[in-house]
Amino acid sequence: MQVDWVSDGILSHYKTNEFNMGCKCDKPVCNQMLICCAQKLCGTNYPVSIAFIVVNEFCERFSYYGMKAVLTLYFIHYLNWDKDLSTAVYHAFSSLCYFTPLLGALIADSWLGKFKTIIYLSIVYVIGHVVKSVGAIPDVGDSTLHIALSMVGLVLIAFGTGGIKPCVAAFGGDQFDEENTEERTKFFSIFYMSINAGSVLSTIVTPILRGDVKCFGGDCYALAFGVPAALMVIALVVFISGSGLYKKSPPEGNVLVRVCKCIGFAIQNRWRNSKKSPKKSHWLDWAEEKYPKRLIQEIKMVFRVLVLYIPLPMFWALFDQQVQGYIQLISFVFTDTQIVVTIFHLKGHPLRKMAVGMILAAIAFCAATVVEINVIVLHFCLTIFDFCRFINTHTENINITVGTDEFYAAANYGISQNISVPRGEYNGVVCETNSNQYHIDLGLLDFGAFYTVILSKKSEGLTTIKMEDIQANNIHITWQIPQYVFLTAGEVMFSITGLEFSYSQAPASMKSVLQAGWLMTVAFGNVIVLIVAEGAGMEQWAEFLLFAGLLVAVSIIFSIMAYFYTYVDPDQLDKTFREDTDDEKVKSSDSKKKETVSLTDMPKQTKM
Repeated sequence: MQVDWVSDGILSHYKTNEFNMGCKCDKPVCNQMLICCAQKLCGTNYPVSIAFIVVNEFCERFSYYGMKAVLTLYFIHYLNWDKDLSTAVYHAFSSLCYFTPLLGALIADSWLGKFKTIIYLSIVYVIGHVVKSVGAIPDVGDSTLHIALSMVGLVLIAFGTGGIKPCVAAFGGDQFDEENTEERTKFFSIFYMSINAGSVLSTIVTPILRGDVKCFGGDCYALAFGVPAALMVIALVVFISGSGLYKKSPPEGNVLVRVCKCIGFAIQNRWRNSKKSPKKSHWLDWAEEKYPKRLIQEIKMVFRVLVLYIPLPMFWALFDQQVQGYIQLISFVFTDTQIVVTIFHLKGHPLRKMAVGMILAAIAFCAATVVEINVIVLHFCLTIFDFCRFINTHTENINITVGTDEFYAAANYGISQNISVPRGEYNGVVCETNSNQYHIDLGLLDFGAFYTVILSKKSEGLTTIKMEDIQANNIHITWQIPQYVFLTAGEVMFSITGLEFSYSQAPASMKSVLQAGWLMTVAFGNVIVLIVAEGAGMEQWAEFLLFAGLLVAVSIIFSIMAYFYTYVDPDQLDKTFREDTDDEKVKSSDSKKKETVSLTDMPKQTKM
């Protein structure tokens, strides 16, 4: 049972059986505090504290994605930037949001702890939203000030959202006892569902606020940014409200500095003594002369996981190619990974789930390739078989001009030649007779169709009857469903499992750091997209096929690496080193006893 430290203000509540649901608090500790059982949700093994964490994450994701939903439009229509600059700044901001988690993780594990880090960086987050909203008010300064406020706000938001990303998930995992691993795994599914729920709702609401609500004589960007700011304030208030229920692990000191010094000493010591000393089983073991075995073992654990992360950016490179709105909506519906996992009988093997998720994503892009090729082939065919003809029932000959094409239809049921015309809307088509000129509307002439238009003379002019002899060819939008289903199933299995795996395989002192390492794979995935998409210059279907092939190759490499990976239990590491410490104490006590006995057995003069 883990220690739950509570303040004197709520200590009396923890002493009651009603609050602890039958748990006894009978172990006194310093400062008149007690070790108590954490309150559970409705008699389950889920701590009450996770409810505050899940609601906080929902509001924070609503805030982040709601702001991003109108960000590009804000750049183009409000700041009057061109499309290229707007896209570049948008992607730069997105990348910064996934590089800053490393900074937040180091602050949490080394200095402030997860709880305080989340609070302080959430305040920075709120300030960034407020600055961004003020910059969207036309009456505040000129365009230069608007750009300055917008950039400052985005930087603060990037540091806020990126800094708390690795801390919130790890802090939620910390709330569970050692034996409740199954509940903790399900918590990460619920946690991820809250992310997608907030994302879906915000991407629907904020564009409506921008377009349908008018303020300051135009689109209300100030309101579209202000609502996400208000949601972030709510997220902060909700998180602080659960303060008395959280299990708060203290920071472990400057973890990064100790890790770097340990690694540097190991490399240096190996370089100096590798020829003189016997070979070590691991290169980090060369640091045993100066650093404790526990720290060395923890660094080994982190390195082994980070090596597994090397192939993972390719998945995010594919995932970010798709329309996020559809993915978030389907993910919100199918987030419970146990449904998908049960189908593939992979429960209990996180790395296998992740490998299958990568394969499903590759299949999704193969499906997207098929659709794209069909569109290209259809477009090619339609440029040949898009025809139109006219039947003239008028008593005069008629010349018809459709775009750049000329038709001639003789009087008294004469039929014009069949001519292929480009797809488009044709309104105000000119029809000339010997005595008059008329204008008719043909509407849409679609790809692949064969149209017959009957022209008749009425008192008010020419009337038309358009008949579609051959229906227009098209690819129904439902053909996109398979690729989104496959990609969503892959993302659910890959992302949620990776989130939980990163937490479960990290030592207690580096859980936020490893969460940040997991998020860094997303950032590097965006870099891959920029390199391939901008540098390759390929057709869309070829790009899809390239990504699918790369992901299959990467999934094979990842599967081989996962096969040789040995799962570890960080809690068992604590027990092991605790037992070693106890054994050393016992040995020290035994040696003292032996010294005492030997002194007693000595002759008196020897004792003197």
